Amino acid sequence: MMDFSLSDEQQMIIKTTKDFVANELYPHEKEVEETGILRPELRDELKAKAIAAGLFAANMPEEVGGAGLDTLTWCLYEKELGRANYALHWTCVGRPSNILMACNAQQRERYTLPAVRGEKADCLAMTEPGVGSDLRGMKTFARADGDDFVITGVKHFISHGEEAHFTVLFAATGEEETPRGKKKLITAFLVDKGIKGFTVRDGYKNVSHRGYPNSILEFNECRIHKSQILGELHKGFEVANTWLGATRLQVASTCLGRSERALELALQYAVDREQFGQQIGKFQGVSFKLADMAMELKAAELLTREAAWKFDQGTVTEMDMSMAKLKSTEVLAMIADEAIQIHGGMGLMSDLPLERIWRDARVERIWEGTSEIQRHIISRALLRPLGG
Repeated sequence: MMDFSLSDEQQMIIKTTKDFVANELYPHEKEVEETGILRPELRDELKAKAIAAGLFAANMPEEVGGAGLDTLTWCLYEKELGRANYALHWTCVGRPSNILMACNAQQRERYTLPAVRGEKADCLAMTEPGVGSDLRGMKTFARADGDDFVITGVKHFISHGEEAHFTVLFAATGEEETPRGKKKLITAFLVDKGIKGFTVRDGYKNVSHRGYPNSILEFNECRIHKSQILGELHKGFEVANTWLGATRLQVASTCLGRSERALELALQYAVDREQFGQQIGKFQGVSFKLADMAMELKAAELLTREAAWKFDQGTVTEMDMSMAKLKSTEVLAMIADEAIQIHGGMGLMSDLPLERIWRDARVERIWEGTSEIQRHIISRALLRPLGG
């Protein structure tokens, strides 16, 4: 049975993270939003503070120097970080990808441990132009050549690509016959920035998450040794499914944090703002919005907490995580929009974080699996037991 109470340790982590966000990140939001840049010196300053506060790499196991948070506690921590500008909380309070736990002993010394210490940064490269959610349709190919692999292809929409010291690259390495025809075999590789044939280019300008750019990664006859395979040859999806399963819960949790911040602003404005001689919160047109916002936020949080709890119990399903991600991202869009509506014209002004939260909300229904993909996963799980 799920226990909804929080332990003393969880409450302490929430408070520590919330205080760090308010005291160290909020003061720099205006600069990042206005310039669209997270200055390297500011990034390094805040990273050092995050490390000192014990908040850096909190998602990673204790055996490699992380905080070893269980999934539920990690999601509570992510929620508090999610209240801030994305570039500030994700780049400065780094959470290396858990897929680095798939590294062998030699790779762990070279990649995992430096990433946990904040000495190196990683990025994941899956998405390609024209491929989208059909990962087996990727065109980036790694051709075996003796003890090496020669990689050719392009990845785009790559977060952290600009600052990453190495890339976890997914590339096709062959084909297999399936009942539905030929499908590509995928392998994960560790590719260091700066090697010949690997170029990082500026990505696209976008409406969401200013200061958190995306990059285009180009591989032109890029040669790496077979020792750079992460996991096993042709087993890239197995590696990803083992270590990246909870990323949907990370997205859900950060969305909950921004939803809560937007709701708090709307509630306070509903009390402070008066029209026609009374607080606007007493008008049904506003009060009912607030009630719906609070109810939907609670529903999203419960779905996310249950999925995180089940993840730790080993009973979580794909449907659980898809429901959490889908609900939380769509609730954020609704709450951000309604909070602006309650504020009227002021809601769209950059004096408040609402217009930023509203802009940032748009990408959440796209990355880490679109809302349509999440609905596909959910509906498939419902229909399959019935023969559908």
